[in-house]
Amino acid sequence: MHILNKLYDVLQERKKSDPESSYVASLYDKGAAKISEKIREEAEETIVEGLRLEKSPEDAAIRSALVYESADVLFHLLVLLSHHNIAPDEVLGELDQRFGTSGHEEKASRGA
Repeated sequence: MHILNKLYDVLQERKKSDPESSYVASLYDKGAAKISEKIREEAEETIVEGLRLEKSPEDAAIRSALVYESADVLFHLLVLLSHHNIAPDEVLGELDQRFGTSGHEEKASRGA
């Protein structure tokens, strides 16, 4: 089983947990706005590390920080998806469907 699916299953289980004892349950308890705020926060941190790595591409510590922050973004995105009962396979299926299509074509197909 892919790690995203394993993590999703754990996140779904956390819906049954006490918000006082589970970080994820506390996010669910606060709702999509709080979860989205966490995604924004982690995305901003990821962007900072990506820009730092652009300036210092050989810096292993910055590379490691970018990997760490990227994992935080993915984690919190999975929390939001789980909050809405959207499995990772749905998102991966969408990516699979887009595969081989240029980004310009894909955007144009969405319309205004």
